[in-house]
Amino acid sequence: MAAAVRHLPRVEPRTDSPTSPVLSVRRELLYTRVAICLTLLTTCSVMVALALLFRDRYRTGATRLWLEDGLFLVLLAIFAYGNLVYLIARFGYFKRLLSHRRATRYELEQIYDGQAKPVAILIPSYREELRVVQQTLMSAALMEYPNKRIVLLIDDPPHPSDAIAAADLAATRRLPHEIESLLRIEERRYAAQRAAFESRRAHGALDILHEARLLAKLYCDIAGWMDAQAANYEVADHTDELYVERVLREPARAYRRRGAELEQRASAVALSEGEIAHEFRRVASLFSVRITSFERKRFENLSHALNKAMNLNSYLALIGRNFREVIRPSGLHLEECDAFSAQFKIPDADYIITVDADSLLLNDYALRLIHVMEQPESRRFAVVQSPYTAVPGSASLLERAAGAQTDVGWIMSQGYRYFGAAFWVGANALLRREALEDICQITLERGHPIRRYVQDRTLVEDTESTIDLIVRGWELYNYLERLSYSATPPDFGSLVIQRRRWANGGLLILPNLLRYLLGASNKLSRLSEAFFRLHYLAAPTAVNLAMLLLLCIPFKETRIPALALIVLALPYFALYARDLVQCKYKLLDVLHIYALNLLLIPVNLGGIALSIRQLWTGRVAAFARTPKTRGRSSAPRLYVLGAIFFPMWAPIVGIVDLFDHKWLFAAYALFNTCFFGYALVRFVGLREAREDLLVSFKSEQAANALRSQTFLSKESASARE
Repeated sequence: MAAAVRHLPRVEPRTDSPTSPVLSVRRELLYTRVAICLTLLTTCSVMVALALLFRDRYRTGATRLWLEDGLFLVLLAIFAYGNLVYLIARFGYFKRLLSHRRATRYELEQIYDGQAKPVAILIPSYREELRVVQQTLMSAALMEYPNKRIVLLIDDPPHPSDAIAAADLAATRRLPHEIESLLRIEERRYAAQRAAFESRRAHGALDILHEARLLAKLYCDIAGWMDAQAANYEVADHTDELYVERVLREPARAYRRRGAELEQRASAVALSEGEIAHEFRRVASLFSVRITSFERKRFENLSHALNKAMNLNSYLALIGRNFREVIRPSGLHLEECDAFSAQFKIPDADYIITVDADSLLLNDYALRLIHVMEQPESRRFAVVQSPYTAVPGSASLLERAAGAQTDVGWIMSQGYRYFGAAFWVGANALLRREALEDICQITLERGHPIRRYVQDRTLVEDTESTIDLIVRGWELYNYLERLSYSATPPDFGSLVIQRRRWANGGLLILPNLLRYLLGASNKLSRLSEAFFRLHYLAAPTAVNLAMLLLLCIPFKETRIPALALIVLALPYFALYARDLVQCKYKLLDVLHIYALNLLLIPVNLGGIALSIRQLWTGRVAAFARTPKTRGRSSAPRLYVLGAIFFPMWAPIVGIVDLFDHKWLFAAYALFNTCFFGYALVRFVGLREAREDLLVSFKSEQAANALRSQTFLSKESASARE
């Protein structure tokens, strides 16, 4: 059959993958090599000069000065390390881009001529806005793959007392059925068309030209249905625009082109019976999907831990098994049973796609990633992912700056893969079920055995699970095209929750990584991997502490020329800005990102403090989900005060440096003052900061009053006794 469909139309949907000509890529590689050399030469010269200065002051007994010089040397080493990681990762990205070959439609569509392995798409959800969940479900349902099912993992409390929460939960529960019912109508129509074709084929009554024209009409009908969905969808923001364009209209255009090409080729008698059969199989599968939901918190014997990892784990443990509901004195239980007695028959799956409820997958996401996973050389790939891209077009300056960080980080993640140091990015990924079973651990929770595939010891469960996978010899692969999008927090309050969670965990995972690296028989072979993995885990702590010390400590003037320090930073910022432009941002957005990084120093330090507390006490920090609502989220008081403190402290340090004639440090402090102030005004907002502080103050007063009332009530009860 494969030979019969060798001339399949190869209509390629548009993607956001880089399409730079070879000469352009080679030019970027040259720029990166020059930047790496400049950074290395400048770093070495500065470090040697500082080391000599440190030695001279140590010999003269100037204790305070040599301690300052030693600290300054460490801080510069941290920044130079970060710069080199970015530049070398960028080099790896362009090296990969130079050799990247995009699979053709013919290669991807071979899956319709065989038995497609089953895929389960899991979407964890917790009190999400209904519009957000609907878009994610639709993007997954309209993904092209012939053997898929979708499960919405609803993690809301199953019996809310609040009327609004109960109504939202009921609407969320109905949503999978509503979407499946909408698609089932189309599925039946095209399945009937395929059945009719197979009947005509069996009776030898095929007219190739007629069949091709019928297929062309079916493709146009599919495109018309998707265009109608797009036209009837109310567009309120940039996420809606992306959903309508990339999830609905773009595939519709591809289907129309496919239909037109089929009709054109049929007129030239260039189609075979095998190709016609292939097209009918494809058409019949486009709307074929089963969508269900599952709520782990309904069952007493499943994990109730408040995090996304255990929401995923609870369902992963059920795949391929049969269950029934049993009421016991402690509550409702899910009990494994035989197929005859089962109320729940969870189909098996070779692959798992996990998708956050605020992410969008493009039409060919599953086809392309599974095509990679199915290659013989990929048999040890545990995770194949297209690290997510920020949703473009936001009107919020904060969201645009944070999204720009994400998009440039996508380039870094591709470079990490070149050096064998990729990390799992949990917003969306294709997972091999065999690998998940390999890292599964069984623990007890409330007396019940619980299977843990994705670890929840930290708040960065995907990062910790990466170490579990590589320890067992599995690999992670970053696909070199942008096939997914994920929402970026639109305000400071929600960004605080996200970035504090991201910063909490690296220190906790670092010992596991060190054991893995030191346990290698040939440690030299893992040097490049260690170079990137250590930075990935340690950078939030090292860089933010270094920035804090550099901003707050009044260093004495060094004998390092300012030009050397500028040359040290310039290659990094120049290529970072260049990458921003290639990601369709403005050149000056590099300044917005610098201001945002300054603003996030106290936020990242807050996450690091939670990690240190967990190391000390063993108590895991509560998992805080990033709010996904249209309204503004209030920022915690501590981080609002941090955003106010630094713009007040930095000019004081700068003025002191001016009086001490430390021109370099004074310029640096005053430079940062401007960016701190800009970040406070544009990213936080003066009015919003005031509102958040008032809300926090009133909440604290109310909490104190409640504690006092509770204490007095207990005292009164004790007195009566």
